[in-house]
Amino acid sequence: MASDDDKPLTPQQARMKLQKGLRDYLAGNDPGPIVFRLKRTRKAGETYPLKLTQLQRETLLQFTQTNRTLKRKIKEAGAGTQIVGVTWNELHTLNDATGEAAVYAPSVHEKRLMAVQARVVKFFEVEHAEVFGWMSSKSRNPRCTKSDLVYQIRITLLETGPPIWRRIQVGDCTLDKLHEHVQTAMGWTNSHLHQFTIDGRLFGDPLLMEEDFEERGFEDSTTTMLSEILPASGKRFRFEYEYDFGDGWQHEVLFEGRLKAEPGKRYPLCLEGERACPPEDVGGVTGYADFLEEIADPESEEHDGLLEWAGGRFDPEEFNPVVATRRMKQGLPDWRKMR
Repeated sequence: MASDDDKPLTPQQARMKLQKGLRDYLAGNDPGPIVFRLKRTRKAGETYPLKLTQLQRETLLQFTQTNRTLKRKIKEAGAGTQIVGVTWNELHTLNDATGEAAVYAPSVHEKRLMAVQARVVKFFEVEHAEVFGWMSSKSRNPRCTKSDLVYQIRITLLETGPPIWRRIQVGDCTLDKLHEHVQTAMGWTNSHLHQFTIDGRLFGDPLLMEEDFEERGFEDSTTTMLSEILPASGKRFRFEYEYDFGDGWQHEVLFEGRLKAEPGKRYPLCLEGERACPPEDVGGVTGYADFLEEIADPESEEHDGLLEWAGGRFDPEEFNPVVATRRMKQGLPDWRKMR
């Protein structure tokens, strides 16, 4: 005989169960684990569009234990990134199977499994929003929509001392647009490839990464929004941005919180920062240190040549947030239209 915890609940019943547990907790009584299953909002035969890369599908087939129907869907999806239609029950199967397989799968496969699980969980979040919306900060402050909010972000160029950093405010945008904001705020020229690493997941431009996009399990930075990857709670969150795989410039991107946009202000903005961006192709962190040492010594044989290479002058302490804001508003040329 099924227990009460096994019976699917309507959103209203689930909310009542959660609220009772919260009341018990606030009254000093231990409510114990609050367990329930939700009744699905779609019909049994309806499917959810799960986007999977070819490498993710290969990892699923190799490392997860799923039923024959789901395996056939994954296997027959075709080459490249495809949309696989999965049912509500199959979402639950994938959630469990990816979590179990990730424990023992090799690192590269673990990352793919976790990326698939993250996409599955997104469907659960949407389905469960009616239940959990009353608990969220968004429901307590419904006046702010995404267009009313700006994201405050600090960008730090790692392994530079003293540190080179910027603090910016931007609206919700794709990771591809955030790349543009980082480039213009820092002072880079967008002359090399880049990638984001977020919770072990790689994001990049599929046109730029080409063959590596599938092979390394990249997700599309041109369609992934900031609001999809940053904590809904507004909690501080770190991820990495790498620019120029030759010089290997690693940036820490620190999300500091959401703010209500100020009336009359035009975003994006660079609020503050310190120190100049290194010259392009200077040779990474060690090359930049050598460059600074040489230009600081007028007696050095390399002094004049390096200054000429850098444009005639270079002050490592120079930075102006007004100029950085102007660059951010101007943006970068759309290279896709120039092809």
